Amino acid sequence: QTAKRYLGKPYDFSFSWSDDRQYCSEVVWKVYQNALGMRVGEQQKLKEFDLSNPLVQAKLKERYGKNIPLEETVVSPQAVFDAPQLTTVAKEWPLFSW
Repeated sequence: QTAKRYLGKPYDFSFSWSDDRQYCSEVVWKVYQNALGMRVGEQQKLKEFDLSNPLVQAKLKERYGKNIPLEETVVSPQAVFDAPQLTTVAKEWPLFSW
């Protein structure tokens, strides 16, 4: 039931921590938090990531211009993947063969 409230929301290319738009790891984090009280993955501020790569700098400028929201709370896919509460059930890709 909890996950249903996130269906149909537009993708959040600016990675803002809000309920108007969502990005993948944000949805996973919020569903676990709201349904089970579990925080799967550590929340971080954007400024805590290594943003020095020129490709990253270019993408940040493209998305935000000069106003990069370095204080924005985010959760990365890697943080969710590394969450100790979760168990990896498959590592092969593709997971299914049709």
